Amino acid sequence: MKRNFWGSFRNEDWMATIMGLLLVVAVITVPGWIPAFPKTLSTAGSWLSVAGMFLIAALFSALGIKLMGDRLRGFIPSFAAIFVLSALCQYVSMLPPIKTAGLESVFFSVILGLLIRNTVGLPKWLSPAVRSEYYIKIGLILLGTSVLFGEILKAGALGMLQAVVVVFTVWYFTFWLARKLKLDSEMGIMLASAVSICGVSAAIATCGAIKGDSKKLSFVVSIVLVVAIPMMSLMPLLAKWMGLTPEVAGAWLGGTIDTTGAVVAAGKFLGETAETYSVIIKSSQNVLLGIAAFAISIYWSLRGTNRTERPTAKVIWDRFPKFVVGFVIASLVFSFCMPLQEAKALGGLAKGLREVMFSLAFVCIGLETDFRFIFKKENKSNIATFFVAQGFNIVVTLVMAYLLFGLWAG
Repeated sequence: MKRNFWGSFRNEDWMATIMGLLLVVAVITVPGWIPAFPKTLSTAGSWLSVAGMFLIAALFSALGIKLMGDRLRGFIPSFAAIFVLSALCQYVSMLPPIKTAGLESVFFSVILGLLIRNTVGLPKWLSPAVRSEYYIKIGLILLGTSVLFGEILKAGALGMLQAVVVVFTVWYFTFWLARKLKLDSEMGIMLASAVSICGVSAAIATCGAIKGDSKKLSFVVSIVLVVAIPMMSLMPLLAKWMGLTPEVAGAWLGGTIDTTGAVVAAGKFLGETAETYSVIIKSSQNVLLGIAAFAISIYWSLRGTNRTERPTAKVIWDRFPKFVVGFVIASLVFSFCMPLQEAKALGGLAKGLREVMFSLAFVCIGLETDFRFIFKKENKSNIATFFVAQGFNIVVTLVMAYLLFGLWAG
């Protein structure tokens, strides 16, 4: 009985949840032991910080791998190499010109991974630690420490209203379009979540909820990141050309651009007010991530591909992504169990760990992604669905932003 009970926890989803929550506990209880990723590598202290980040990430990652029953012999050197690649990408993203442009470390992480995979291929010795979903799930739990419900609601209920209406409308339209273009349900649901909610994080959460194909997830992540870059540059120019107020423009940018760094950079281009509103909307959509993953896991249990499986409470729980539980717990603790300023300070420490885990994950996504798969002839419908849905998202979000922050709030 004990063996069976423990066996139900010996999987990636549970281990990522447990490791993520242990990191949250470490941030709260021993914040002095959590290093920040340095902005320069010119001092001995900065190298010690990098070493500290490596030890924490390696310790918690390896512990989860060991508890799953996998061998650590090949994992440790592989993990060290991937960490070096991810640290390089984080350092590049901190260079002043890159930071001004709003390019996050995850963008460089994916590019570097893609470059390695599509030139020399994935070396066999490197493969044991290529576990993108494992790292991203830990990172998503740490993301919960920055989703503070009270602050978002105080900043404006209109932002939450826009997020709810846009997410529901765009998600339904994208999924409907995917079915019209004869995409399979897995791809349709991942694309719908990525376009409507919050890009890469939503796609990965959805993939976990439906236990989806990692190759399909790699495709969605790649196209989201590639498209976010021109959107970040062109949408502020379009907002100026249309004469949008900073409030409307910020709400529009926050609801359509799919990565947080790109949202902030685009908002900065239009000024402080636009930046503030863009972050509020993006944060509101992040709040909906856990709710959406919960709803999708139930939907998939009831109407997924395996319809012979009876949708009992146990089936729904087995399919439910456990890391969403960790995300919600972290968010509730930081929102309601500590003063706001303390939550923000500790959230800043958690953000450093989160960015390390995300960077590791995106290097791995690049290493797992073969361009020959992305640009296969059969992916034409996937690409067309994404671009049409993103266009629909841009129009619907603009209308909602104008109604709520232009006419109503104005």
